[in-house]
Amino acid sequence: MFKSVLNRVPALVPKLGIASSPFKMPMFANPIAQMQKRYATLNQIKNGKHFRPIKPFISKAPDLEGNPFKKGVVLRVMIVKPKKPNSAQRKCCRVRLTNGHVVTCFIPGEGHNLQEHNLVLVRGGRSQDLPGVKYKIVRGTLDCAGVANRQTARSKYGAKMPKQ
Repeated sequence: MFKSVLNRVPALVPKLGIASSPFKMPMFANPIAQMQKRYATLNQIKNGKHFRPIKPFISKAPDLEGNPFKKGVVLRVMIVKPKKPNSAQRKCCRVRLTNGHVVTCFIPGEGHNLQEHNLVLVRGGRSQDLPGVKYKIVRGTLDCAGVANRQTARSKYGAKMPKQ
């Protein structure tokens, strides 16, 4: 095994000669940065540690378990105040998802008809000024009505096309 590692070492070490002379380098190259280039040691190659470790994917909406949406039942509708420097009354609700997890969801748009025991569809999406709120309600599906009198971005709020 070690012989096969030694056979690969010349590919890892830069070739010496005219090609690596400073006269062939471009004018903008930094010679100090060239000297700081790091190569794997023989022990690192032998142990297979010379590859950059792959970071595991961490979901920003873990309670959805990789699904784009989850159905849930509203447990409580509440009004939450945002973090500083914002000042408002954001409409939120606690929802028990079909997998048993209980999450806090933001209700987008102006006005809503949600009450306790309503069925809602939950999607991922953090509300930037509400701590702990990582999910949003999908408007216009199940028991959640779309936003009334919405003219722009209607698909995001479940609003129908206005009559001519």
